[in-house]
Amino acid sequence: MNRGPREANVGTRDRLIEAGIRLLEQYGPEALQARRIAAEVGASTMAVYTHFNGMGGLMQSVVAEALTRFGAALAAAERSDDPVADFFRMGMAYRDYAMANPQRYRLMFGLTPPWNGCDTDIDITTQGIPGDATFAQLTEIVERMIAAGRLHGDSSVLDLAGRIWALTHGVVMLELAGYFGAGDRAITDILLPASVDLIVGMGDERGRAEQSLHSALSSTA
Repeated sequence: MNRGPREANVGTRDRLIEAGIRLLEQYGPEALQARRIAAEVGASTMAVYTHFNGMGGLMQSVVAEALTRFGAALAAAERSDDPVADFFRMGMAYRDYAMANPQRYRLMFGLTPPWNGCDTDIDITTQGIPGDATFAQLTEIVERMIAAGRLHGDSSVLDLAGRIWALTHGVVMLELAGYFGAGDRAITDILLPASVDLIVGMGDERGRAEQSLHSALSSTA
């Protein structure tokens, strides 16, 4: 059965987004050109303007799709009745996604000039990220840790989430830049121990935090 114009338009749009993601990961940001992306799906450059009003619109859609997949990767991390163990599992899933999709990760956070994937006019510690299901997963785990008495509630949920995100993102960016060598040292010797220290500093008992980490590692082994 032949597809109608509406279905064909949706299909072309989705294929252009997928092509942008694929070219980005395979060849880097220099491959993000309208002509090259369109050729990847057998379309003319005009398709980029028809569906996205230009490369800026296409790249916004690529970022949105990358964030959706990032959120799905975090959501796939096991959940349990131990919110601190779940926090560690999410941290490992976060790092794994970034290492598996380094170009995509950089693009999402505005580190792929000239494409800025983030809104630099937003303060996540005061308003979160409206409509961002990925950040909402982090704040939900923070709320669970507070409710379980594992974190002090002296600071706002958004402040605590911001500190956790800053640590995780910082370690991931350093690992992507090659500062922790090959292998998994960045997660075993840096990210997870630092995350334990951070959680303890936020109110958890070290013994309980380490037990939660052991539980998280056991379930992901």
